[in-house]
Amino acid sequence: MPYKMFDRSKLKILPLAKRKNLYTLDRIYKLTDPLPEYSHPLLGEAAKRMANAYLNKKQIIWMQGAHIIRQGNSRYIIDLMERGVIKHFATNGAAAIHDFEFALIGATSESVEENVQDGTFGNWEETGRYMNEAVIRGYKDGLGYGESIGRLIQNEEKGIKFPYKDVSVFAAAYRLKIPATVHKSIGYDIIEQHPASDYAVVGGATGCDFLMYAESITKLEGGVLLNMGSQIMGPEVFLKSLSMARNLAIPEGREIRHFAVLNFDIKNYDDPHTVGKMSDTHYYDRVKKTLLNRTVKDGGESFHIPGDFRVTIPNFYHEIIKRIGK
Repeated sequence: MPYKMFDRSKLKILPLAKRKNLYTLDRIYKLTDPLPEYSHPLLGEAAKRMANAYLNKKQIIWMQGAHIIRQGNSRYIIDLMERGVIKHFATNGAAAIHDFEFALIGATSESVEENVQDGTFGNWEETGRYMNEAVIRGYKDGLGYGESIGRLIQNEEKGIKFPYKDVSVFAAAYRLKIPATVHKSIGYDIIEQHPASDYAVVGGATGCDFLMYAESITKLEGGVLLNMGSQIMGPEVFLKSLSMARNLAIPEGREIRHFAVLNFDIKNYDDPHTVGKMSDTHYYDRVKKTLLNRTVKDGGESFHIPGDFRVTIPNFYHEIIKRIGK
């Protein structure tokens, strides 16, 4: 190798007990908590698409960014899994970290602004070691990234206790035998800083998850794809997977065209269904261009629901439950 590489073995890795956490378990909603006030004319229509897909036994894929977990929505997702509504859960590496830490210590997140100044940001022993070693074990057993994390938490592998695993989406997915896939790049997440991270295994495991996700997309006809706050990963992984799925379906005389895309984000659009010209700044917005327009233009439909995830998702959950029954 002609160039010098950073030596991770020299890093000062600290125990999680020394970290000041921004969020604790009281952040996570209970299903019986009062609903925050919210209204949007498309929320009911989006919930109707979810209910129809569920009642007609069609595919429902919940794809999200990490902040959905941080905003306290885990129990809503787990309940929809237990009811058989969500049939595939997909997310990024940061969401797996927050889910893991909530289950392990009942807290997650640090101040990036403070901790990056002294180089402590991300250098935490339990998160880095336990998660990386779980992925290495899982990959050797033929599991993908997400299933490896779910197995770690649910089975409390290697005697590691997870006193709060009831709020873990990954543990619930593993227990319920629902695919939970993690779509990541090396260097995006703090656990790649840890010396225990094997980058070849990380790539292999997340590659397996990509193929599992693409397989779920092959069943999307008549179903629903949700994208909860993912600006790049969600649109890009869906786009590639949809093309792969159609590549196989078309010669077989099958269609993957009639489905609904439900996009939730804090960002709002004046006109979510107009892409514009290449000279327009918003033309390069992957959510607008890819999810809300290009992938549904030949038979699908798309909905954009703006707002804070701590407000929109609880209301969306209750709208779904009203339509599918208790």
